Amino acid sequence: MGYTNTPHSGQDARVSTTVRNTFAPREISTKPRPSDRLFRAILNVMSYSSLLILTLIGAFLIFRGFETFREQGFKFITGFEWTSNVVDGVEKGTFGIGAMIIGTLLIAFTAIAIGVPISAMTALYLNFYAPAKTKALLTTILDLMAAFPSILFGLWGYFVLAPMAEYWAKLLYKYFRWIPIFDAPQPAFTRSPFIAALVLTVMIIPIVTSVSREVFSQAPLDRIQAAYALGATKWTMIRTVVIPFGASGVVGGAMLGLGRAMGETVAIYMVLNIAFINNLHILYGVGGNVASMIVQKWGESGLVESKALLAAGFVLFMLTLIVNSIANLIVRYAVKSGK
Repeated sequence: MGYTNTPHSGQDARVSTTVRNTFAPREISTKPRPSDRLFRAILNVMSYSSLLILTLIGAFLIFRGFETFREQGFKFITGFEWTSNVVDGVEKGTFGIGAMIIGTLLIAFTAIAIGVPISAMTALYLNFYAPAKTKALLTTILDLMAAFPSILFGLWGYFVLAPMAEYWAKLLYKYFRWIPIFDAPQPAFTRSPFIAALVLTVMIIPIVTSVSREVFSQAPLDRIQAAYALGATKWTMIRTVVIPFGASGVVGGAMLGLGRAMGETVAIYMVLNIAFINNLHILYGVGGNVASMIVQKWGESGLVESKALLAAGFVLFMLTLIVNSIANLIVRYAVKSGK
């Protein structure tokens, strides 16, 4: 017969009491620590400060430009004439920024159409193809380009890019003039929207590339390894895993670039002939840009014209907000649909 040593009930009680005394249950609380509350308060103040500053800017522009909106009406947005004169000591004028709005959208979207594919391919190369030293060098160059002031891009565009871009414009006009956007009333390609769009392309590439590179680098490693395990090549893996995962990030980066392109001032002013003409021909050497027009007119403007220029600034302000809101909706839809 075997012998089993069974502890007494008194021993069980003493062991249980000892365990309870040694390992007291930890009290679980969802109350944040003081450091967390302080950090959250700082973030809230900064966030609401940005919203407050944005609201004050919009309020200032609409307050100073309200008289122009009241006098000009909806023609201020749709008109193509900008004149200001003084009659019997009273300044009067007719103001319309329709041509400038069209030019702003034409130049900005052309820059996006050229710059986004280049930026996406550059981001893919840096993440999946470039050697470590090359990746570090190119990343540093892109970061430096993002910090360059606009005047440097404008000078480079005027003295270096413009002569080459005029030759490219002539080739496009010669071989693709059957496409309406590449046609021109006459072969005048100097200081055209095409050259301005190329300058903006160089300016937005660092922004879009940086955002795309960060998004592509966060592609799920298990999906990448699964694609390789199924025999996929690197390009097949990128096409089926990385690009669908990072598409929304590329769209977001493109919209950031579009916001800068629409509000760019000095660089466009140096490479574009500002004219109040409804020009949809990107190669033709006249065009418009709301921000550059404000810079051109502000120095010699009177009281009435300065109010009209501030009203134009408010229109550009609202146009940028609308574009960014649409971009936010696109990004949300892309993330929700898993694209």
